[in-house]
Amino acid sequence: MKVATSFLSCKNVLKTVKKLDKTTANYIHVDFIDNTYCKGRKIPFRVLKKINKYTTKRIDVHLMTKKLKKYIKKFSFLNVEYLTFHIDATSDIDKYIALVHSYGIKVGLALNPDIGISKLFPYLEDIDLVLMMGVNPGKGGQVFNKDTVSKLKDLKNIIDKNKYKVKISVDGGINKDTKELVKNYTDIVVAGSYITNSDNYQEKVKELKEV
Repeated sequence: MKVATSFLSCKNVLKTVKKLDKTTANYIHVDFIDNTYCKGRKIPFRVLKKINKYTTKRIDVHLMTKKLKKYIKKFSFLNVEYLTFHIDATSDIDKYIALVHSYGIKVGLALNPDIGISKLFPYLEDIDLVLMMGVNPGKGGQVFNKDTVSKLKDLKNIIDKNKYKVKISVDGGINKDTKELVKNYTDIVVAGSYITNSDNYQEKVKELKEV
């Protein structure tokens, strides 16, 4: 199991990233909110663009914005592995999939708890990641929605049946217990407060990576 670590709930972003860099987490998960798509903590891009100075890990970007052209370009200059935007943030999904790929970055689509997986079907051949939200986007520390498990199971079956190369990531309410619910249907778990509220970041990362 791969682990992406989020710092959305942390006061000192860059200090937290420096500590996360010392763990065996696979990615640093960057939540970007500008309040055009959803409400939540708005960490300025001028802060986020400094992240590469504090970690050598690849960046997993979660865009919660409707200003996709602007921020896809801005984040493309960081050490990004995945750049994900919400499927309901635009009517030009194909356009922005192509834009992310034009920067040589893997692209993901995020799906909120109230959106069915059928919305993803036209794009599964063209994307690299599905970010399945276990909570409503915008706020860290929420409780995992267990209805997400059946959606993950159905999505995993479709991906395997059609031999799509897309990976599945789960974001929101992830801890040692909820990881057990999703581990058979996902490739990456995104965890924030479960790690950053602890006294031992590495111990929590290790728990999540164990399958």
